[in-house]
Amino acid sequence: MERKDPALWNELSIREAEALLDRFCLYLVAERGRSRLTAESYASDLNQWLRFCEENDLVAFPPTFSAVSAFRRQMDEEGKSRSTQQRCIAAMRSWIHFVEMEEAEELEIPLPELPDKTKLEPRVLNEAEIKRLMDVCRGTKPLVVRDRAIFEIGYGCGLRASEICGLAMLDLDFESKTLRARGKGDKERVVPFLGETARSVRVYLETARPQLKGDADHKSKNRVFLSCSGRPLNRQDMWRILRKRGREAGIAQSRLYPHILRHSCATHLLARGMDMRTLQEMLGHSSIITTQTYAHFDREMRIVYDQFHPRA
Repeated sequence: MERKDPALWNELSIREAEALLDRFCLYLVAERGRSRLTAESYASDLNQWLRFCEENDLVAFPPTFSAVSAFRRQMDEEGKSRSTQQRCIAAMRSWIHFVEMEEAEELEIPLPELPDKTKLEPRVLNEAEIKRLMDVCRGTKPLVVRDRAIFEIGYGCGLRASEICGLAMLDLDFESKTLRARGKGDKERVVPFLGETARSVRVYLETARPQLKGDADHKSKNRVFLSCSGRPLNRQDMWRILRKRGREAGIAQSRLYPHILRHSCATHLLARGMDMRTLQEMLGHSSIITTQTYAHFDREMRIVYDQFHPRA
């Protein structure tokens, strides 16, 4: 798309805005080093904005105050959470920064304000619930063995759902008792990999995974966790597996989400005395402020326990 005169930016069609969006996503991956999953998330949020503008005959770019306000009202009516709204507006702001940098540096486009984010502590499972989740995955059937290994590695290593799905065979080092996890922005970190976690994964690799190969392609051959048809698992698969086993374990579906094992791991480690810096490194947080969320939750949990438990 040719560079537009700044005075004509308010004439962008939906098609032109879509072209800008495609270039923005390419920029995120090629120049900013963001993951493909992150770029897809930005694209999904911004495509919602484009469809809204198209349906309501509004200018998609640059976003106007009135249009963004109407967009937020619609998200409210649809029951979208405040964090979802904030993510959409944040994506829009990043998109505007990109356009100003690449297309019209001299044009000052007003940035839509971020909605206040409701501060929620991470929901976690207690240790008894974690045990129930593991217990429903006892047996020798391939999918049962696989699901047990997934839960063990998610809870034992504090991995994100995407990190579990992306694990490659070479990432596991049974001898050194560590594994390599690739987090946000493809940043790698080394995580302890031992005890029941390593044992469960070894059993899966030796007994269950060979039965899941099917007609797997080369990419699947390198992935640790496979579906029943032999393809690599994705986040949707993880969500489905967790809900299925959680239902069998008698855990409320409203309390389950893809990162529940990671959040539970972090909270339980803090409760048992792990220091904040070590936990930050293990979880791969770039800022310790993110890790401190778990400390706050742990303190709140202990206060409630002291107030209400009959033997506290």
